[in-house]
Amino acid sequence: MEQVKTFENNKATKAKKVKIIHSKRRMIQLQRKEELSHNIRYISKVPVRLVMDREFLTLHPEDPLSKLVQSLRDEESSAVIVDNEGKLLGFVTMKDILRFFEPPKRYSIVGVGLLKKYSINRASRVGDIMVRRPVTIHVNDNLGRAIGIMLETGKHHLPVVDDENRVHGVLEVKDIIRLIRIVSS
Repeated sequence: MEQVKTFENNKATKAKKVKIIHSKRRMIQLQRKEELSHNIRYISKVPVRLVMDREFLTLHPEDPLSKLVQSLRDEESSAVIVDNEGKLLGFVTMKDILRFFEPPKRYSIVGVGLLKKYSINRASRVGDIMVRRPVTIHVNDNLGRAIGIMLETGKHHLPVVDDENRVHGVLEVKDIIRLIRIVSS
């Protein structure tokens, strides 16, 4: 009889311990959720200039298209087109390049030779495919504004400019996601 009581007491004690552990886990989860919520609110107030990429590809409108294609490193790359004073003249992303080389809807292009012929017949300068009035963000704006612009326009890259339209950097979605990961961990 006494063994049964001891067994039931042990069982009750274990149940209490498990309940306490679950309660503590739940409190920790709630605390993390609250911290994350606070951190995400904080992210919207971070100045763009702290997150933007200061090392970006710059080209001039007269540069050959082949220089642009050779210079782009990965699928998320973009190029800022500037004048001799560093003022923004245009912007090019991988999507713009693909749009430029998109074959006409009426024709089906088969073979690399025909594709090369098609591309050579097109304009050969960066200025011919750049977006002349790109969506930009001011260097003194915060990420909240940048995120709003990106969501509203569907753009993944924003040139960061000052009042004189001089380029200071490029803000990409991946830069914002990287910050969210750092703050969230």
